Amino acid sequence: MTDLDYMRMALSLAKSTEGQTAPNPVVGAVLVKNHQIVGLGAHLKAGEPHAEVHAIEMAKENAEGATLYVTLEPCSHYGKTPPCSNLVIESGITRVVIATTDPNPEVAGSGIERIQKAGIQVEVGLLKAEADELNEIFFHYIQTGLPYVTLKSATSLDGKLATVSGESKWITGEEARADVHQFRHKHDAILVGVNTVIKDNPSLTTRLLDGGKNPVRIILDTHLRTPLDSKIITDDEAPTWIIAGSDHEDSLEKPFIEKGVKIIRLENQEVLLKDVLKELGKREITSLYVEGGSEIHGSFLKEKAFQQVITYIAPKLIGGALAPVSFGGEGISRIDDAVDLEFKDVTRIGNDLRIISVPIR
Repeated sequence: MTDLDYMRMALSLAKSTEGQTAPNPVVGAVLVKNHQIVGLGAHLKAGEPHAEVHAIEMAKENAEGATLYVTLEPCSHYGKTPPCSNLVIESGITRVVIATTDPNPEVAGSGIERIQKAGIQVEVGLLKAEADELNEIFFHYIQTGLPYVTLKSATSLDGKLATVSGESKWITGEEARADVHQFRHKHDAILVGVNTVIKDNPSLTTRLLDGGKNPVRIILDTHLRTPLDSKIITDDEAPTWIIAGSDHEDSLEKPFIEKGVKIIRLENQEVLLKDVLKELGKREITSLYVEGGSEIHGSFLKEKAFQQVITYIAPKLIGGALAPVSFGGEGISRIDDAVDLEFKDVTRIGNDLRIISVPIR
């Protein structure tokens, strides 16, 4: 086993906790002494011990003289838990291999500096690209204060979301639909527009074989038109937030609040995406999965307010000039202004294709 092998193991541990650590990063740690693994750890949940703590507690006295492999720079500040850098020093570890640094201003190199000052050998950058990608949501959030936005759609081969009559169940197959629930599990919140709620009455929950984490359900509803008997209001399966404009009577909020729904009333009459994302960021929503219809997706495209696009394409042809497409709204008038994407991943899932794309910066 080499440094590379141990760091890959640490990355695998970190990846296994995707979707459950927000607003914290995912982190994995492996502690090795005399070519033997003496401790393993992953950060499981915000407010609970970090990966390094679990690994060191497992190793006990074997931590002395050992090498720590960790996917992210150990923290150096007091938050909900004490600084991991202090524990690393106190445990007698003699070498620390770090995949990438932490952009959090409260850390940002200070954890490495503290460990080095204690005379511990530190190496940084092993599998950095993989570690950065694993925490792209956390890095985006900590640097911008805004959630990492994923736009998801399921279309026919000719780009239709539904038939001209509005029928959309089911364009993609069962395997693709199950894959969607994996992504719901990994995101803090899921967003739709009020028209989707009125038309489809969705649950917007995570339905995996072994359960899964339900995201916060968010409805963009300028005038509070969401039906009070909607599943998303009545099922108590997950928190539901409605983001509304300022132009409505206070009395309209009462029946929603009585059902446990949070109403976020923006200052403007119109619900603007920049305001929506700022409000969600303030509430520690680090990742947002957008399953809205054509108009919602069109709004995010117009504002270029997204970091990832996931498109499921079914081998079907629907046609129809009036059949809805993935991105509606006014659209972009000049090719030069179009958002250029690069394909990050193309995978066949059942009979369908899943394409994950990211904007070219």
